[in-house]
Amino acid sequence: MELPRRAGDELLRPGEFGALRSRLREHAARHDLATVVACAFDHRTRLLPFIGADLRMAPAGARAIGAAMADAGFSKTRIVLQQWNRNFRPSRMALDGRIPDLFLVSSMSLHATRSRELVAGAGRIDPAHRPLVVVGGAKAVYQPWEAFRASPDEPPGADLAVTGEEFVWLSVLEALLEERARGETLRSTFLRLRDRGALDGIPGLVYARTDGDGVARELVDTGMQRLLGDLDELPHPSLGYRLLEPPSRRQTLGPRALPANRVRRHSPVSSLVLTFGCRFRCPYCPIPAYNQRQHRLKSPDRIAEEMTSLYKEYGFRLYFGTDDNFFNDPPRSLAIAETLARTTVDGGRPLRRRIRWATEATVYDTLQLRDDLGAFSGGGLRAIWMGVEDLTGHVVKKGQDADRTTEAFALLRANRIHPMPMMMHHDGQPLYTPGRPYGLLNQAQILRNAGAVTFQVLMLSPATGSKLYEETFTKGLAYESVNGRPIGSHMTDANYVIASAEKKPWRKQLNLMAAYLFFYNPLRLLKAIFFPKSRLYLADALGQLHGMWGTLFTIRRTLPWAWHLWRGKIVRHTAPPVSRIPLRKPDGGRAAHALEAQAAADVKTCGAAAE
Repeated sequence: MELPRRAGDELLRPGEFGALRSRLREHAARHDLATVVACAFDHRTRLLPFIGADLRMAPAGARAIGAAMADAGFSKTRIVLQQWNRNFRPSRMALDGRIPDLFLVSSMSLHATRSRELVAGAGRIDPAHRPLVVVGGAKAVYQPWEAFRASPDEPPGADLAVTGEEFVWLSVLEALLEERARGETLRSTFLRLRDRGALDGIPGLVYARTDGDGVARELVDTGMQRLLGDLDELPHPSLGYRLLEPPSRRQTLGPRALPANRVRRHSPVSSLVLTFGCRFRCPYCPIPAYNQRQHRLKSPDRIAEEMTSLYKEYGFRLYFGTDDNFFNDPPRSLAIAETLARTTVDGGRPLRRRIRWATEATVYDTLQLRDDLGAFSGGGLRAIWMGVEDLTGHVVKKGQDADRTTEAFALLRANRIHPMPMMMHHDGQPLYTPGRPYGLLNQAQILRNAGAVTFQVLMLSPATGSKLYEETFTKGLAYESVNGRPIGSHMTDANYVIASAEKKPWRKQLNLMAAYLFFYNPLRLLKAIFFPKSRLYLADALGQLHGMWGTLFTIRRTLPWAWHLWRGKIVRHTAPPVSRIPLRKPDGGRAAHALEAQAAADVKTCGAAAE
């Protein structure tokens, strides 16, 4: 399932993104476009470790698309977060007094159900006024075929799936505006260009060739996107925050976006892109292949400027770097910390005394920077979410074991940085092993003793885009249904046991609950108050309080699933889910986003059609 690599052509040329933006600004003066960007969110996913941040940190993906539109000159853009606006109905949306020209939906895989509902809602708008419906985000990157209508019995599907980032979408928009006739809807322009193959030269798209009733008869995949290497060329993140729809219970849009002085109230943490990419190639992780084995960076000065601007305009004091592995390039990471340390605001006061930020890294890379961690603390870094996964290296080896992890945590704590471990529970791992650091509770205790303030544990599950994805299905590990209940998209966040070779998988589900209860409980809260693991005032106690609250939510939602695993019949997949619609390149070859099973199915379909 890993995405193929564009050998030797992975990155855009320097300045190519900026040139596209300049051309679009010229088009913007002649085209009065209204755009709604919707971020799909399924509230059933509100579990540890995501609960809290899921509603209190406006996601970077939808903001990035909105910012790209505004930066290109299309200021009539609104970003609707289903986190805040769960009653929003696309069929009733109006922006600037009219139905928008564009409806863009961003979704992760676990929010796919809500994404399909949003797309279907827009499809119910009268065809004469219907906006061009485009889907993007992680779901579209790895399973774009699910955005389209496969039979007349299904609700309307999307017009286009963007399997890439901002540059891909803006390239499509440029092609449409160059051909758009006066008074023509943008969707009509798209259909005209689609039918003559005029979009086939833009890598990173999947579109449907449809019948008269809108049912797709085949999907065309234009290939893998080219990635932006210099992240300084991205639009400024402050633009996205200016476009947020105010939280409400309305089905419609409000008259204006959320005022700047209210943004921090609803999103006290600002997510920022700092770097992309990771040196490790873990078989369960899609990140390296998505980034085409590249490490993409923002300059230290640009990062400092973004944090300064967001602090001044919105008052943000807390930032989360959406890095895959921030310490992947030690010299560049150190340069970022040193630049932040000497940046000033408010008439010469150090920025590091006004803000706090966190990010992600690995044990191995943290130890490589053991002598420089003080510089990161001096730059305002206060927490690192660390992909420990398994202290014994049974799941994957990334230079971590119990001793090295303990050493890394001690170094972080000595420099006032919180270690926040992320763990994986897997088949074969017991709940407890006397005298050995293999059991789940044994590892939780080691991490707590080492100074972990928070704890995250998820079940090793098939992740779309990873090496293990197809194998998990072909080996019969992935569940299709349990006790007559199909596996829903909201259950793919690894909080639920949905793939296992264990004869008693309900035990694995209970193990996850036991691990959280072991780490977060009233006794540990008392210890955190009087004997804290953190040098920062009450940080450990607050972590315990949040964890106990989140554990209650998690158990309430996952305990019924443990019962179904215990009592019900488990039906297993024998092959990975593939598109019901033939998927191929514009020239008829194998599509870049097709699984092996998909390619075989398409060959069979083509053979049957020929006969």
